[in-house]
Amino acid sequence: MLKGFKDFLMRGNVVDLAVAVIIGAAFGKVVESFVTIIMDLLGKLGGTPNFSGYVPGGIHVGAFLTQLISFVIIAAAVYFMVVMPMNKLAELRARGVEPETEAPSEEVALLQEIRDELRRR
Repeated sequence: MLKGFKDFLMRGNVVDLAVAVIIGAAFGKVVESFVTIIMDLLGKLGGTPNFSGYVPGGIHVGAFLTQLISFVIIAAAVYFMVVMPMNKLAELRARGVEPETEAPSEEVALLQEIRDELRRR
């Protein structure tokens, strides 16, 4: 029973998921502090960055506005800090995968000749 549990824990997927959760939590704190900075800047421009007290016509939309602005800032931070760099990296990797147009080196050509000769026998 313990061996099965150990095998489950040592599978790559479980370890990768654990690392992703830990990194995600740490990155969440970075993004949260970034949101605080942006909200402070918004507060300097237009008053308080917390719109919870905003109640036009008796409808409490302030908390919604605060969360909406926070969501947009988080989405932008994730896009510019994670998605764009990963897309750029994938694009660079895709460029490197293109087939070679040059002739193979002498060693490769010799190995191919040996392979072809062995196949003929």
